[in-house]
Amino acid sequence: MSDAAVRSQANRRLALRLLGGVAAAFAFGFLLVPLYDVICDVTGLNGKTRGTAVAMAETQVDTSRTVQVEFISATMPGMPWEFSAGQPRVSVHPGEITTVHFRVRNMTASTITGQAVPSVSPGKAASHLQKLDCFCFKQQTLAPGEVRDMPVSFIVDRRLPDDVSALTLSYSFFAVDAAAGGSRS
Repeated sequence: MSDAAVRSQANRRLALRLLGGVAAAFAFGFLLVPLYDVICDVTGLNGKTRGTAVAMAETQVDTSRTVQVEFISATMPGMPWEFSAGQPRVSVHPGEITTVHFRVRNMTASTITGQAVPSVSPGKAASHLQKLDCFCFKQQTLAPGEVRDMPVSFIVDRRLPDDVSALTLSYSFFAVDAAAGGSRS
């Protein structure tokens, strides 16, 4: 076999290896977000809460204790919505069902779909905040200039550690169309 044939064969093997590396890197990048979500759900890291409604369990209220729940709302850069909590904080008794409202307004002349991502801090409190109903469970599509009030119903679990007297529930809205690489309609 000539030097040119050997070199050509080596180049083909190298090209295939490089293409395989590119495909593996793309697959890893594509799977990184779902993998991160699974790890956070399992471990409670980063204050991630469960993204589904929980069944109505024991709702015995602990009136001997009060917990402050603060609300923070934000939009990701490039998301042209106004987004705010109806009230900055509430005092709740563990086990008590509480409903608060958030208001969102599309500031553009385009229909935009967004998704809210919740987070709870301190992290050890994340598994003790159970959302019964939340706008974050599904994508929200707002018409140009549309304003919407969105409820969140939750329970602070009675098993919340005694050293936690306050927690923060924050939401960040991001544009689904932009995240998916599509255009806004």
